[in-house]
Amino acid sequence: MAIEIKAPTFPESVADGTVATWHKKPGEAVKRDELIVDIETDKVVIEVLAEADGVLAEIIKNEGDTVLSNELLGKLTEGGAAAAAPAAAPAAAAAPAQAAAPAAAAGDDAILSPAARKLAEENGIDPNSIAGTGKGGRVTKEDVVAAVEAKKNAPAAAAKPAAAAASAPVVATGDRTEKRVPMTRLRAKIAERLVEAQSSMAMLTTFNEVDMTEVMALRSKYKDLFEKSHNGVRLGFMSFFVKAATEALKRFPAVNASIDGNDIVYHGYADIGVAVSSDRGLVVPVLRNAEQMSLAEIESGIATFGKKAKDGKLSIEEMTGGTFTITNGGTFGSMMSTPIVNPPQAAILGMHNIIQRPMAINGQVVIRPMMYLALSYDHRLIDGKEAVTFLVTIKNLLEDPARLLLEI
Repeated sequence: MAIEIKAPTFPESVADGTVATWHKKPGEAVKRDELIVDIETDKVVIEVLAEADGVLAEIIKNEGDTVLSNELLGKLTEGGAAAAAPAAAPAAAAAPAQAAAPAAAAGDDAILSPAARKLAEENGIDPNSIAGTGKGGRVTKEDVVAAVEAKKNAPAAAAKPAAAAASAPVVATGDRTEKRVPMTRLRAKIAERLVEAQSSMAMLTTFNEVDMTEVMALRSKYKDLFEKSHNGVRLGFMSFFVKAATEALKRFPAVNASIDGNDIVYHGYADIGVAVSSDRGLVVPVLRNAEQMSLAEIESGIATFGKKAKDGKLSIEEMTGGTFTITNGGTFGSMMSTPIVNPPQAAILGMHNIIQRPMAINGQVVIRPMMYLALSYDHRLIDGKEAVTFLVTIKNLLEDPARLLLEI
């Protein structure tokens, strides 16, 4: 019985997707719940699994094709047997030697993925010279990248005889190599939203600095006990910033609001987006109802998001929505930056590197661990005074963490 392999039902916020990778070729056996194909959207990569044991009968949407929600990707024959590897081998043996070359070329095409073929052509690499490491000897994109690197690093002396034998002149390029790859949907979406934010908002940024002495002392004193008491959850700095932000958002609801046409939507909850770096780019999973979460729950949620982002397992639901965002460029050494607001949100808080600096405290110069804070905001909705006061509130809460418990 033939089973249709369809794209998943995309949420309202996702218009379409792109076929990223087929993990099976037609004729290959597939087990129930085995990964068949990856669909890349502008938010996440969605894995499509086999509904039953069988054989992949047909691929309808190839790698790079755009697909809509529930669109047909291919067909699976339930309970079928995998095709024998070289079914045409006897015919090829009986055929003249001249006919063997096209057959071999067709075989080469069959074991070369579209992305790998394109990269090989762009870099002048003969696919027949590459040893495939993929399933069934399939030449993967990574195999071609390795071949390109090997070609680039080959000794100049080895290249000279080949150049002399060539009929056309070869221009030595040294290290001036170029590689052209298509922009991923996630990167394209990030670019689109950044341009949208810049062009559709009256965006400003206000700065302040926070003395991290008290937070660092509190963390240092209780981090071991915290970890033991909360089943291995580590106490970091982000949970303090999330708690401070949720408290400040209660006092300044406009910072937690959004614009919808001619209306202002005030949110009675704080869904905090936490920017996380992944191999595919910056993603922003959302802590739902963060104002109700404890420090341990916040840290646990962030740790889970970080692992999922690294493994590419974040769901669309986990990255949809959000009323306010926090990003931490300090993990990469950033001292100062102006984060860009994520529409339709009205503001974003930027954390930065903690640096020991001399500060004037009560008439004395002392060394304190200082961090610059940046709040970018939509001036159409938030006045300058409101933005500055909001940031000062976060500063005060962090410099005296007891205020977070007392809500003062």
